[in-house]
Amino acid sequence: MPLPRRTRIAIAVGSVVVAVPVIGAIALASIDWNRARPWLNERISAAIERPFEIRGDVALAWRQQGSILPTPHLVAKDVHIGNPSTMHAPSEMVSVSQFAFAIELLPLLRQRIAVPELRFDSPKLLLQRDADGKNNWTFGHDDQPSAWKLDVQRVVFSKGTVRYIDAMTHVDASANVDTLNDPRYGVAWQLRGKWNNQNVSGSGKAGAVLSLQQQTAPFPLSADLDLGGTHIVFEGTLTKPASLTALDLRLKLSGSSMERLYALTGVLLPETPPFSTEGHLTANLGANASHWVYDQFTGKVGQSDIAGKLDFQTGQPRSRLSGTVQSKLLQVSDLGPLIGADSNASKQARGAEERQPGNKVLPVETFRTDRWTAIDADVNFKAAQITRDKNLPIQNLETQIHLKDGVLSLTPMNFDIAGGRFTSTVLLDGSGKVNPHAIRATLKAAASHLQLKQLFPSIDGMQATVGEINANVALAADGNSVASLLGSSNGELKGAVTQGSVSKLMLETMGLNIGSVVLTKLVGDKQVKLNCMVTDFAVSNGVMKSRLFVVDTSEARIDINGTVNLGNEKLDLTLKPDAKSVRVISLRAPIYVRGSFKDPDVSVDKGTLALRAGSALALAVVAPVAAIVPLVSTGPGETSGCQALIQR
Repeated sequence: MPLPRRTRIAIAVGSVVVAVPVIGAIALASIDWNRARPWLNERISAAIERPFEIRGDVALAWRQQGSILPTPHLVAKDVHIGNPSTMHAPSEMVSVSQFAFAIELLPLLRQRIAVPELRFDSPKLLLQRDADGKNNWTFGHDDQPSAWKLDVQRVVFSKGTVRYIDAMTHVDASANVDTLNDPRYGVAWQLRGKWNNQNVSGSGKAGAVLSLQQQTAPFPLSADLDLGGTHIVFEGTLTKPASLTALDLRLKLSGSSMERLYALTGVLLPETPPFSTEGHLTANLGANASHWVYDQFTGKVGQSDIAGKLDFQTGQPRSRLSGTVQSKLLQVSDLGPLIGADSNASKQARGAEERQPGNKVLPVETFRTDRWTAIDADVNFKAAQITRDKNLPIQNLETQIHLKDGVLSLTPMNFDIAGGRFTSTVLLDGSGKVNPHAIRATLKAAASHLQLKQLFPSIDGMQATVGEINANVALAADGNSVASLLGSSNGELKGAVTQGSVSKLMLETMGLNIGSVVLTKLVGDKQVKLNCMVTDFAVSNGVMKSRLFVVDTSEARIDINGTVNLGNEKLDLTLKPDAKSVRVISLRAPIYVRGSFKDPDVSVDKGTLALRAGSALALAVVAPVAAIVPLVSTGPGETSGCQALIQR
């Protein structure tokens, strides 16, 4: 019985539909694909807008690739991909001894080269960026884009080499890549080279399969690197590999100083003691700007703890750093490198070029103002407690670190201390606009109601003290170090201490060694009641000149006159003691404090001593009892007049 006409037509059409792909597959399999190399080279070059060439043999195989019909798999040997015409780079971007790729047939009708998978064997990859920011890994389009589009879904890596050259960050580093039998990672690599002119070395792992279509598929990364003495360890994923944008890493950093991170990140950080941190790093790396966030980090700087979040964004006219950093316990000694006040051994450990001279007290290490204009910053810093030793009661430090166009300000920088409050504002203009060779600095500070018994709780006799300290400082200066700034400063210092006690031990605890020597000359090493101390210095070109400097104790009133030269660190002070009670030991001779900050010289006026000793000898001939009269001082009594001094 003959089939119905419609059935015969359907069978015929179906036969044609099946026969055409079969005939096409047979034809494709019988083609000598080496003859097709020029066509492939031309079409792929047009699609990726850069030279593409298969120089070796080309073969075709049919494989099932997840679809109903098998797809052709081309295996090409000795393949080369050049750089875009906009790059000034003589080297190729990629050369591969052999790689295989599948091509879906139907998309070719729409001028789209769809490649489900690229497999590389012994690749040599060069990633390069010029000084003007142009790179060879961005497959962009020019004003007349090609009609052909390339769609690569997955890339499979094997043994090979990768070299990265970046003229913007001065990087030239190479990695040897090898396959790895690991459930998470597919390749391992060893790295050596230069990064910002510093040696970089290390090793790491990466996934073997890089998905370029499924942008949320994680591509695993891990590394252990050494960059100029800074240790970097990270583990995480790359989640948008098509544009090399999204990084999500667990990051550990450690090194001799945070300042060394500038060569790696371009982020301006201060000089510090050895540090270590660990936190969560995420990044979006755009072609013209990038955004990095280091969140939930914790760590140590010297003996101090730190924690917080930092946000770094590149852009114009300069990059910007913002965030918050907290410290539960901050050691005073860990602040020394900030201003170059640490030891020479510490300077050598953190790589500082300038050493502190043996005859200088004020730090001479220069500030690196050449980097201040590279970044803007707005970072809040808080420290719950600052300690020099366990008995120094400083709490609740807070400052806003603001850097814009080379001008650094700490506005304000305040903390609680000894039941009182220290407030200050600091402005350091390192932009070079005011002075191209130095910082223009201004300081305004005030200490109010500092309680003496809280300031020195461990010193005998201080617990009965009820006095306090109040002081004001206003200075302006030009210089490029702490020493040169103070040596050129202008302004004034005023302060008052009331109802305390003083001893050589207390002065040594405060670090005032000059004062301890003077006190020993006056009264020996014992506790003396301090009614008040009032100071008023005018500062001109680094020379502090006393307008009023009086120390009033239970034993004597001491008037101090003279100068303190901050420029050459020289002392020239004269102390005139006047005893208040009848004391045979009092000679009321002036005491001179001279010499340098490092090696002060304290002496008693020999002329006065000789005169008073000669008078005593003459009287001894006449009346032995009267011989002690020149050595006796009655003084002005207990009325100190402290209130009048403080109100001046």
